[in-house]
Amino acid sequence: MSAVVRITIVDDHPLFREGVARSLREIGGFEIVGEGATAADAERLAGNGQQDVMLLDISMPGGGLQAAANILAKYPDQKIVILTVSEASADLALALKTGVRGYVLKGVRSSSLADILKCIAAGERYVSPMLSAQLLNELMQPATRKVDLIGQLSDREIGILSLVAEGLSNKEAAKRLFLQEKTIKHHMTRILAKLKVRNRTEAALLMHESKTKAS
Repeated sequence: MSAVVRITIVDDHPLFREGVARSLREIGGFEIVGEGATAADAERLAGNGQQDVMLLDISMPGGGLQAAANILAKYPDQKIVILTVSEASADLALALKTGVRGYVLKGVRSSSLADILKCIAAGERYVSPMLSAQLLNELMQPATRKVDLIGQLSDREIGILSLVAEGLSNKEAAKRLFLQEKTIKHHMTRILAKLKVRNRTEAALLMHESKTKAS
């Protein structure tokens, strides 16, 4: 690793992206070598191989977690840090399973973020302490076996959820299945209710766990 940590920032909010870049430059010891706003941008920038650490948001076009999975499948040594507002344990768990090196909440102070990025560039890992404790607490609770709820889904719902778990949007899933987007939205509402989860990410995580259990 060079003395200067090279950073690529991918976030679909330009003002936030510019703010992070400016703060890191002012602190010193960092060089911003790439910026983007979508998952496609992240994958393209990863292919350039210029950065020591890549910062990814979750909620951006194409999905940050899906981008991380695609990048790490091609470039397993790439150090990725998720910088997000999401405090959902499902997002954290999926991010860690994907292989990211860090999960940081956007409310972090710029000086703390700088320290975290330097540690990750040096080979360490980091999870925001509050989220780490929250995830540990959930893991210590008696298992509810939510994964078994997958069996309540119809074949059509399982097919749709499988596509969502691959990272496809409602529009993309509709095109793949030759359905209307509003039909996919209707099915997803029923899927979330049946699985007793709050969002698509948690539903996708259950699907992944179900497949792992079956294998």
